[in-house]
Amino acid sequence: MFAKTFGATTAGIDGVLIEVEADSANGLPAFDIVGLPDAAVREAKERVRTAIKNTGIKLPAKKITINLAPADLKKDSCGLDLPIAVAILAVYGLLPQNVCQNAMFAGELSLEGKLRCIQGILPIAIRCRQQDIPTLFLPAGNEQEALLVDGLKIHPIQKLTELIDFLTGRVSLSPAKQNFNFSHNTAQHEIMDDFSDVQGQFMAKRALEIAAAGGHNVLMCGAPGTGKTMLARRMPTILPKMCSQEALEVTKIYSIAGLLKRDNGLITQRPFRSPHHTISNAGMIGGGTIPKPGEVTLSHNGVLFLDELPEFNKSTLEVLRQPLEDQKISISRVNASYTFPSHFTLIASMNPCPCGFLGDKDRPCTCSPHEIKRYTKKISGPLLDRIDIHIQVPRIDYNEMMNDKKTENSASIRNRVEKARQIQIQRLIKYNLHCNAQMNHALIKKHCHLTDSAQTMLKTIFDQMKLSARSYDRLIKVGQTIADLTGEPHITEQHIAESVQFRNNLSINDL
Repeated sequence: MFAKTFGATTAGIDGVLIEVEADSANGLPAFDIVGLPDAAVREAKERVRTAIKNTGIKLPAKKITINLAPADLKKDSCGLDLPIAVAILAVYGLLPQNVCQNAMFAGELSLEGKLRCIQGILPIAIRCRQQDIPTLFLPAGNEQEALLVDGLKIHPIQKLTELIDFLTGRVSLSPAKQNFNFSHNTAQHEIMDDFSDVQGQFMAKRALEIAAAGGHNVLMCGAPGTGKTMLARRMPTILPKMCSQEALEVTKIYSIAGLLKRDNGLITQRPFRSPHHTISNAGMIGGGTIPKPGEVTLSHNGVLFLDELPEFNKSTLEVLRQPLEDQKISISRVNASYTFPSHFTLIASMNPCPCGFLGDKDRPCTCSPHEIKRYTKKISGPLLDRIDIHIQVPRIDYNEMMNDKKTENSASIRNRVEKARQIQIQRLIKYNLHCNAQMNHALIKKHCHLTDSAQTMLKTIFDQMKLSARSYDRLIKVGQTIADLTGEPHITEQHIAESVQFRNNLSINDL
């Protein structure tokens, strides 16, 4: 006999439909799974066989063959346990085949027949909807994540016996319903960090406002304890609020990575990732036999903060070049190529030297020129060239630190940032872009209009500083963001002067 049902696995950040075919035949008892299963899927036959036995069902001793199609795709999800079990029960006539062929099943089975939650339910539910499969059966605990997709009947199941009773008509189950709302206000109340807590550092706060408005990357340099990390952690609070599409993208990534909290629905706060400097290349950009998202993808639509930048392995820093430039990362394997999104704002911080006090007015530097050069050598020129804004974060004095007067809060800064972003969205909407940092050279020439005096100033700066073509474009993009914040239609010499100030505060030769 033959039976078929549907399961799913993930490839990259997308769900992939898997046709689970089962065949039973006379002969020596056997249970084979074909179709490029990995170790977790091959072991499913022991979990499935034992789970069915412990539900009180005794299967006849026959040769069972399970095929997972498409056969050329590597399958690595333990969520295929449930569709394999359903296909086996259907091939023995214990479940109606018409029901099994009009639904998708996803879940891991325990030996006693209980269903365990799995990762990547959201992309699986999206694929289920795209394939016009009306019903999705999944483990209880995964349902709120799947309910983010409209137009599906979601049935959370706790035990295999519960599913069998429902499919055979012995019991009735109501589809799950959402218990959350997409609300920015709820997320905003959970934010503890605020720019009003930061005393002084007006230059740094201005730089971060410009970075948030235009999607620019930032490098902060200063002595230990000047507030670099504190400033970086407050960056998500001034970024524009995520739209529903951005929130769905982030939620899908965190679902695949297994970092999504149950019953929380959409992630409405922009991600903030701060990996340790011992992170590997694969940990940064993603990888593995079947690649999984790395930190650059987990930072998608949010902030990637690299504290103590020179302490990172040089090769780890160099792999950031592609995601910074292309806003995506491509990972190739023998069986397939995977593309992960990586549109993030990079915030990096560093000390000026190993001891941290080079250039400090109060404490002398104890490092030799050779130590300073070796410390900064890990940061290559091409990587620095991809960071639009370089700023010094000086030590604040006692009076500034003890000032009780509250500075401007994150909400008011975010209002200006969102107004500037709306100007950029209107300018770039037909190119499917939403911030100045995403413009290429052709778009800069078409949409960034400099006054004559600004053009003259920029020519002088270009000649004196020996800028690269990339640095030239980035100066104009930062200048355009400053103009958008002030609501001016053209880039003036004041905008270029401020843009250069953020570019000239730090260079590799000064370190």
